[in-house]
Amino acid sequence: MRRYLIIVFALFLLGNTARSQNSPKLDDFGRIVLNTYLSEQMDIPAEARKLLDTKLSQVTSNYGMGGSSVNPRFIITASINVGTKDIIAGPPQMIAQNLDVTIFIGDALENKIFCNTSLSLKGVGTNENKAFIDALKKINPKNKDLASLIEEGKTKIVTYFNTQCNFTIKEAMTLKEQGKYDEAIYKLSIVPEVCQDCYFKCLDTMIYVYQEKIDKDCQVKFQEAKTIWAANSSSTGAEEAAEVLSKIHPLATCQPAVEEFIKSIDAKLKADEKARWEFKIKQYEDKVAKEKEEMRIAEAKSIRDDEYRENQSQRDAEYREKQAVRNSELDKIRVSAYRDVAVEYAKNQPKTVTYNNIYWK
Repeated sequence: MRRYLIIVFALFLLGNTARSQNSPKLDDFGRIVLNTYLSEQMDIPAEARKLLDTKLSQVTSNYGMGGSSVNPRFIITASINVGTKDIIAGPPQMIAQNLDVTIFIGDALENKIFCNTSLSLKGVGTNENKAFIDALKKINPKNKDLASLIEEGKTKIVTYFNTQCNFTIKEAMTLKEQGKYDEAIYKLSIVPEVCQDCYFKCLDTMIYVYQEKIDKDCQVKFQEAKTIWAANSSSTGAEEAAEVLSKIHPLATCQPAVEEFIKSIDAKLKADEKARWEFKIKQYEDKVAKEKEEMRIAEAKSIRDDEYRENQSQRDAEYREKQAVRNSELDKIRVSAYRDVAVEYAKNQPKTVTYNNIYWK
């Protein structure tokens, strides 16, 4: 049974990493995100609104700042002012419109504009809707004024995170004290990597918050497993307890106590009941065999002395290089685990964000 639990624990961390890698929202963390937003107060035809929304999304995607519900704080939005509207005699009769489209980047939650730029566009169509669409089609996502807007907006957002860093960490620690570990990790995870000082401060804080999260979870699950075993000290009870224990994070500080508990269960099982565990162990061993190579990346790599005897300095250098690779891989796994928590938290938040009827002009 002890071997069975060890195998399950090994799969636990690997499984978390795999889920993170497959998560469609994981990459939204660690970078600056701009969400496209158009106010309901904007009085333009529905098709034109849809096209403008698409154009703004193309602008943010073009500069690697496409948004999602992961962090709804910062937005890119627009307002339209119709300058002139002329009717061109036909047949067919046409409508020509001159539009001034002002595009904004700002903090939607604080209703604060960071920067803006205006584009003068002209559209012609057989009706007003088609004239709007013809004009908006001329928005070039790579327009130099839009490039400058994005760069200025990015700078302002970086400044925001850097100036708010201590407050962000304090807020996360308050959430931790309230037992809201996932929300605390989420708050720390949305700080972009480009804000290096704040990013690493938040990463250090996440380590502390995450450890307390898994330790608290371990206490609950450990107690549940002990209750199950006390009520049914048989192979069935052992299997149920093992199922609960297998969900405990392998880095939780209660692991030594869990190991002792596993030994006590193992000692009480009868020989025929142990045989059932041996069968289960073999099943898990077969399942995990193909994952050994990936697991080895996250494990310490032993260095054979006889491979490096010819040159001690070379051996030391190669060891340091291998150790650096190992540490890098472990860091990636840790960050993925933290962000996986943040992703799940974000997914469970309300899908619609209210921006207090923001309509910047």
